[in-house]
Amino acid sequence: MSLESVRLWLAQHARDLKLIELAESTATVETAAKALGVEPGRIAKTLAVRAGGHLFLLCTRGNARLDNRKCKDEFGARPRMLGAEETFELTGHRVGGVCPFGLKQPLPVYLDVSLQEFDVVYPAGGSLNTSVEVPTQRLFDLVAERWVDLCRLPDETGRAEVAG
Repeated sequence: MSLESVRLWLAQHARDLKLIELAESTATVETAAKALGVEPGRIAKTLAVRAGGHLFLLCTRGNARLDNRKCKDEFGARPRMLGAEETFELTGHRVGGVCPFGLKQPLPVYLDVSLQEFDVVYPAGGSLNTSVEVPTQRLFDLVAERWVDLCRLPDETGRAEVAG
């Protein structure tokens, strides 16, 4: 159902965007980057987050980490990523295929400023082996309420900084 809801959403809102279906898994940032032949930062991972009473989806670059301090400063509460079942209940997408398209119910979608480095990004497509190639600004125009600065980028050694 999730893949079909994304297909339908794209047909209604963004006919020019193609759903990329692969034989390989795109369920993690690493497997998606490898399967698509792109750097991990271009994978637009979608996180389901609760910060206090605020529930939202955050699209960020694949190699960024949610920063507790930035989120607390923005929303007044520490962030908590939703569990797999709650994410599925809210979005209609299983973890590994969560994306901002074809949602089961409307949710605020924010794009982290870390995505602005890339002209094109690849969010999931509603299943464990699908993605959508989309210009970053177009992704914002299609689904986002606003840009936010909630994540930390990898340090010089290539490891994500510890979010505090």
